[in-house]
Amino acid sequence: MKEGLRVILSGGGTGGHIYPAIAIADEIKRRHPDAEIRFVGAKDRMEMEKVPQAGYEIEGLWISGVDRSFSLKNFIFPFKLMSSLSRSRKIIKRFKPDIVIGTGGFASGPLLRVAISKGIPTLIQEQNSLPGITNRILAKHADTICAAYEKVKEVFPADKTIITGNPVRQDLLEVNKLREEALSHFNLSKEKKTVLVLGGSLGARRINKLIENDLKKFKDEDVQLIWQIGKLYYDDYKKYDSVNVRAKEFINRMDYAYAAADVIISRAGAGSVSELCIVGKPVLFIPSPNVAENHQAKNAMAVTDHDAGLMITEDELNERFEPCFFSLLHDERRLNRFAQNIKKLALPNATSDIVDEVEKLIKK
Repeated sequence: MKEGLRVILSGGGTGGHIYPAIAIADEIKRRHPDAEIRFVGAKDRMEMEKVPQAGYEIEGLWISGVDRSFSLKNFIFPFKLMSSLSRSRKIIKRFKPDIVIGTGGFASGPLLRVAISKGIPTLIQEQNSLPGITNRILAKHADTICAAYEKVKEVFPADKTIITGNPVRQDLLEVNKLREEALSHFNLSKEKKTVLVLGGSLGARRINKLIENDLKKFKDEDVQLIWQIGKLYYDDYKKYDSVNVRAKEFINRMDYAYAAADVIISRAGAGSVSELCIVGKPVLFIPSPNVAENHQAKNAMAVTDHDAGLMITEDELNERFEPCFFSLLHDERRLNRFAQNIKKLALPNATSDIVDEVEKLIKK
């Protein structure tokens, strides 16, 4: 491997695109301490804050997606695209990368398009079971695609698609050893079952409302909660914090949260699903309906089709949540089966395997 490796990574808009890119960058830096790494994101999106916090430089493009409904914003999209292509050319000409890696999101489109046109090796990392539109457009011309689900081979060229899994935080590999420490961290009882509720860092309105409505039922069942409410809704729900309800805006020690949980209620973003497979706990998925092409439901089905979890859509919650969830909570045989089956779906070496593919491309 040549010295002075130069890498550009692009991915953003959501944590599901940003954190895999950071994980890949960290592994490259671990293997090649002298590597120069640059990120490219979309101006005014969360990557412009999260990437510098992780210790990397980032440049922003004036780019956004096309609104699926009629919007005046769509009329300026061609100008944004031309601007982003021009700026991508300048970034690539100045930085001279050995490889360009895209993890999805608006900004990765123009950047990888330019890299492909210049013959620079390119790698796409696709997190979802249903690929996003940016990666679908780029896939025909990218050199390698690292994906999390076999199903994407129906959409991407199968001969250059490698199933690696999604990069996840390595501190989750042995969370079950942390159970007592985790319960102590949250000041929870060892004698009661613990349910972890995850709606994402910003929060999920429908999930928060569901938990609020069922707080008495959880109390009657003698169940304690770790409830990640999210930034957008914390002020509305923090009043429920109590001995049996740990109401949090954001959970910094996710390893402890997973370790303490007996059962998990979660959205079905690609990163979350990959983490939950590694953690190996029974899960009820409530997919977000507010995502492109309902891809969270498809992510959840990649688990539930293997008898490794439950899924209830938002429009079914009123009718199905209580009977389905609380019967599961008391069915030890089923809980154990879900835990064993979801663990079989884990791909814990994803980050390392992806960087192996990066190195192969550069050696070519």
